[in-house]
Amino acid sequence: MNSDSPPSEDSPSQDAGPPANVPSPEELRKAMKAFKKRLKLARLDAESGLGHGATSSGHRSGIISIVPPHQYPKAVWDELVRRGRLKYVGQGLYEPVAN
Repeated sequence: MNSDSPPSEDSPSQDAGPPANVPSPEELRKAMKAFKKRLKLARLDAESGLGHGATSSGHRSGIISIVPPHQYPKAVWDELVRRGRLKYVGQGLYEPVAN
């Protein structure tokens, strides 16, 4: 290999930004917002089910984890787990980490 050849695509260049598979902070923020909204809607749906009397106090939903929204790739959810914002509980389910 001579020294005049351009660097190969496998070697990282020094002026390159973050790797292509790392989601942007804006994408992570939007994904977390979408996750929280979907979790809230799942809980509301479970709490409003039939079989509860109109005068009863109802019951709290036992939903603590959900399948994340599909409009974001798995790399986004993996990064949120790595940053400690979500916890992977198995079988494609994630739950928020308590602050």
